[in-house]
Amino acid sequence: MRTPTSGFAGELGQLDGESSNVFGPELGEFSGEGQRDEAAADEAGMKTGTTTVGLKTEDGVVLATDMRASLGNMVSSKDVQKVEEIHPTGALTIAGSVSAAQNLISSLQAEVRLYEARRGEDMSMQALSTLTGNFLRSGAFLIVSPILGGVDDEGSHIYSIDALGGTTEENYTVTGSGSQFALGVLEQHYEEDLSLEEAESVAAQAIKSAVERDLASGNGINVAVVTEDGVDISKYKDIDQLL
Repeated sequence: MRTPTSGFAGELGQLDGESSNVFGPELGEFSGEGQRDEAAADEAGMKTGTTTVGLKTEDGVVLATDMRASLGNMVSSKDVQKVEEIHPTGALTIAGSVSAAQNLISSLQAEVRLYEARRGEDMSMQALSTLTGNFLRSGAFLIVSPILGGVDDEGSHIYSIDALGGTTEENYTVTGSGSQFALGVLEQHYEEDLSLEEAESVAAQAIKSAVERDLASGNGINVAVVTEDGVDISKYKDIDQLL
C-alpha cells in the first residue's frame, strides 16, 4: 500500500478556505452556491406576512385573517383570501408562502373528497389535522403555518399546526407575523361560553390590534364561521364593521 509523500501531506496541510472540504465532490461545486440558493428561495415567492386567529365555541368555530400579501418590502396584494373551505364543515387559514399554501389547500381538498368517495362519510377533524400535519412533515409545503378549524360528531375543534407538522388542539390560537399582538387580545377577551357572534367580534379585535402594529398585516379581514351546517366565508375592508 502506498503512503502519502511528504509533498502530498504538505499540500493537504495547506488547504484552507474554499478548498478545505477535501471530502466534497470534485466536480459541480461553485463558490457561494448554497448562499445563492438560500437567497433565491427567500426572495422568489410571494409571502403572507399575515395575522390569523382561530376560536372555538359551543356552536362552531371562527377563523379570521387579514388580507395583505407581501413581496420583499412591497405590498404585493391587498385582497388575499387567507382562509379556505377544505371540508364540508372545516376550513384552513394560511400563513407563509402563498404558492405552498395554495398547493396545500388543493391537496387537502382532494384528499377529503377522495376519503368521502371511498368511505361514504366525512373525514373527522382529528383525521384531517393528522393529514395536514403529515403533509407538512413531508417537506413539500415549506414555510406554511396553518390553523385548522372545524366541526364533527365530537363537536368544535381548533388545531394549531406548525410549519414542521406539529399539531395541538386549542380553544384559541394565532399564527403569522402579527401573532403577539393578536394573542394579547384573545387572552383578555376569550371565554368558553362565547356565542358565534361574540367570537367574530373578538377575532376582529385581535386582527385589528395586529394590523395597527404589524407592517405585514392589513387591508381588511376575512372571516370564516364554521358550524355543523357548513362553512360561511365573508370579507370586510373595514374591520370596524364586525366590532
